[in-house]
Amino acid sequence: MHLITLKDWSSEDIHQVVERGLDVKSNPQHYAGAIAGRTVALLFQKTSTRTRCAGEIGATQLGGHALYLDWQNTNFGLADLGDEFRVLSSYSDFIVARLLEHTDILRAAEASQVPLMNGCCNRYHPLQALTDLMTLQESFGKLEGLRLTYVGVLNNVANSLIAAGVKVGMHVTCICPEVNAAARDDELYAEATRLGLYEYTKELHPALEKSDAIYTDTWIDMEFFGEPKFAGEKQRRVELFQPYQLNRELLVDLDLKILHCLPAHHGYEIEGALLHDERSLVFTQAENRLHSQKAVMLKLAGALS
Repeated sequence: MHLITLKDWSSEDIHQVVERGLDVKSNPQHYAGAIAGRTVALLFQKTSTRTRCAGEIGATQLGGHALYLDWQNTNFGLADLGDEFRVLSSYSDFIVARLLEHTDILRAAEASQVPLMNGCCNRYHPLQALTDLMTLQESFGKLEGLRLTYVGVLNNVANSLIAAGVKVGMHVTCICPEVNAAARDDELYAEATRLGLYEYTKELHPALEKSDAIYTDTWIDMEFFGEPKFAGEKQRRVELFQPYQLNRELLVDLDLKILHCLPAHHGYEIEGALLHDERSLVFTQAENRLHSQKAVMLKLAGALS
């Protein structure tokens, strides 16, 4: 069993991981040796804080061992991708692959002889979405019937929230002035729309008034900072997205929770003060990456029942 996208997991699988993540958080001592003697290999083609730390620290806390591999310091970029993943899977018990292209994640899963977790690609971010579900379950005591509004680029994070909503009965409204073409998944949007669990709009205020939670993600890529050649594209995005910034004025008197998958760019997609607002779940959400990712490892290890 792999975790490539939540589209491939059943509602039961997802609820099981969410509930076990909460139990791992409350009772970590019960899981201290759950994957003793097993190795988690983490191969990252793109940078990470939360996915890497949750993988390495989580494996250690479960009694296992983690091996981090930077793409640039391996032969993955020089050899056949399938060959390299087959070899890596012969050395390890699980793999977390954080790759640029979804097609490469699919090739990796095809070649791997052990469970593989998609640690983020240009189309999906399922580990993040499972964490988000855990955080919402922890805060609201339920998932079915919740209304989540996502504001920003329609991207891999948004796709995974929509896929999660389809499986747990959560309605997702996407307020997105721009779609990341590489992330576009029309089949997913059509299915979510058919179920009455998805809406795409550019109208911010009406959606917020009926939302239980609002979620945003960066719309300024990391390379846009400090690189003169990206100055034009950065300015274009700032002008396009600035009216959709989450700030205290926009959310004044609204009774909803605030989420962000981090890293956040203060003053761009979100006003920095909102991260520390009493309605914010952002740092709880970040902490829950550890507990949720441990639950995923337990699931893939066959240690959940």
